[in-house]
Amino acid sequence: MIIKETIKNASEKLKKNSIESHLLDAEIMLSDIMSIKKEFLLLNEEKHVSQKVINKYNKAIERRSANEPVAYILGKKEFWSIDFSVNNNVLIPRPETELLVDEVVRQYKDKKINILDIGTGSGCILISILKELNFSRGVGIDISAKAIQLAQKNAAKFKLLNRSSFRVNKIDNFNTGKYDLIVSNPPYIPERNLKQLSKEITHFEPLEALNGGNDGLDLIKKVIYKSKRLLKKNGTLAIEVGNHQYREVSNLLRLNDFRELKKVHDYKNNVRCIISTN
Repeated sequence: MIIKETIKNASEKLKKNSIESHLLDAEIMLSDIMSIKKEFLLLNEEKHVSQKVINKYNKAIERRSANEPVAYILGKKEFWSIDFSVNNNVLIPRPETELLVDEVVRQYKDKKINILDIGTGSGCILISILKELNFSRGVGIDISAKAIQLAQKNAAKFKLLNRSSFRVNKIDNFNTGKYDLIVSNPPYIPERNLKQLSKEITHFEPLEALNGGNDGLDLIKKVIYKSKRLLKKNGTLAIEVGNHQYREVSNLLRLNDFRELKKVHDYKNNVRCIISTN
């Protein structure tokens, strides 16, 4: 079968299973399996596809038809222009989180700082920052041992093991070191809202990395309280927050002697990150 027909058949199958991005997903997965760029794929539509590739591709399309995210099927997700290894033990990195990375990289460019990433997951925030800040070091903590294993794998992939360490630790029990910068993308979705999320999320992504408790602020509060103790004087806390949480989180920061430096809006004009100092 040729590329054009292979993609068409896969796209139609995904469409029948209510996958909105059916054509794009079909193209991305075939280009990855064939180890060629998507542009090359589209410019060579008459090229023959081997049976071995078709067998592998059909399995990937089956998984996508069942709502499994493309990132888990391929085992990777682009973030900060690099491919991070991901699996269903960690959240898939979102473009909105790059806004947090962008802000702190701009603030600390060419400086030598010590960083703590609370709830590190795949390690994408800390690793992306360390790739830009060549003289800095960082620690990532997470309650999931499997997430920490993956973060270590990503750090090794980008040759950053010498400047980073990843530890299984609950935020409540972590009391090691003093930091110039603390970053966190904590769980911030109210528990009652979890069931309203798409099947892609609820059936495949780790819900403990999304569940922010009754009001969505349980972990955000812990990050703020812990940062009071672990941040150096005039350090920076950069935290990602959910939709409509800005006012409450801003108030929490003020009550805990933090001064807001900046709020960062996402692509839908929601306040997505709050940057503050102590």
